[in-house]
Amino acid sequence: MTYNPDIHHRHSIRLKDYDYSQAGAYFVTICAWQRECLFGGIVNGEMVLNDMGQIVKSVWCQLPEYFPNINLDAYVIMPNHFHGILQITEFVGVVGAKQGSSALLGSDLYAGKGKADETFALPLQQLRGSVSGSLCSIVQNFKSVLTRKINKLRNNPGCPVWQRNYYERVIRNENELSRAREYIDKNPMKWEMDKENPINAGTT
Repeated sequence: MTYNPDIHHRHSIRLKDYDYSQAGAYFVTICAWQRECLFGGIVNGEMVLNDMGQIVKSVWCQLPEYFPNINLDAYVIMPNHFHGILQITEFVGVVGAKQGSSALLGSDLYAGKGKADETFALPLQQLRGSVSGSLCSIVQNFKSVLTRKINKLRNNPGCPVWQRNYYERVIRNENELSRAREYIDKNPMKWEMDKENPINAGTT
């Protein structure tokens, strides 16, 4: 499958005035800090995860336990970035919760700690316009928990793991969903041509 900018932009394609807390499917890309290949390598067209890659896999798969308003779809962990599809099934707002609180989606039922004592909580510094239960809030929590876990593993607290922003696309129909799944499935086989591959840095 050739690179398709309708599926995978390298620039933010956040839609003006779009409500990213509403129900729907989203294609998300998160890149490692400075394109560092943290999560493993490609061997014979397949991704082989190292310990940090296994942490990414574990935390991604745990997300619905802490955000009950989402379903996970296809995903792939690449050497220095992550692609995933998630569906927000309904908006679950926080009533009276403050930024930085330990409440998760406004319910004590979901407030608490996951494995390895890692807390999923509202981010201390939300992006402008971020709403609890929204795509932004979910991705921020995902990145935050992973940063703590990975830095604990490599004994390097405070070191950046991810680029500051992330990329997303609203998936509007079954055809777009099918194309996004195919892109994810074939991404490891396209690594040599991937613009996130450090060997392609500076190429157009």
